[in-house]
Amino acid sequence: MAWRCSGASNRELVENLFQNGLIESPRVKGAMLSVDRAHFCPSPNTAYLDTPQSIGHSATISAPHMHASALESLLPYLNAGSRVLDIGSGSGYLTAVLAELVQPGGRVVGVEHIRELKELGERNLGRSQRGRELLSDGTVEFVVGDGRRGWVDRGAPEGGKEYWDAIHVGAAAGEVHGGLVEQLRRPGRMFIPVEDTSGLDQYIWLVDKDKEGNVNKKKLYGVRYVPLTDPPR
Repeated sequence: MAWRCSGASNRELVENLFQNGLIESPRVKGAMLSVDRAHFCPSPNTAYLDTPQSIGHSATISAPHMHASALESLLPYLNAGSRVLDIGSGSGYLTAVLAELVQPGGRVVGVEHIRELKELGERNLGRSQRGRELLSDGTVEFVVGDGRRGWVDRGAPEGGKEYWDAIHVGAAAGEVHGGLVEQLRRPGRMFIPVEDTSGLDQYIWLVDKDKEGNVNKKKLYGVRYVPLTDPPR
């Protein structure tokens, strides 16, 4: 049904996703309505298509239905005051929507291994008054780093262990990296695309850590993401 969800405006796109069941929660719907996807896409003429689009540096902004799926999957951990790590933040779109879902008092850090993409996310978010506020008050921050190692945020314990309520990974990993699991809180959840052992297919995995620290991994559905790679030299 995803191909039917394109719209002529941000509102029409989100309403179509909602009507087709790709957005289920009113909270996710409201957050996506509040962030204009056109501010994060390379062309305003294609901003409201339900398709992935290139943003340069072999990266893409994912299709809106994939962003909706990630948000719905992480929603139980996206509450007021939650801390969220967005690895492979790219255009900055999902980072912005995540920030809306954790207010008041929440924080979202977008990690990019390419400085130009980190700066792109900042510029895109700064195209709206709301986005400029999120950047200026520190609610959203974009940083350069190797997302496979997570991120030790300011105020986090040494090693960043058990700090993030939710982790979103926006590029396909070769494995569910143990360091990311360590950085999940008790309880916490990670949404991550992972390549299978053949290297030909990718699947979304949900990784949950419960209050006792037990970890459960659940394989969901097949996807096609750009790879989570080494930084350019």
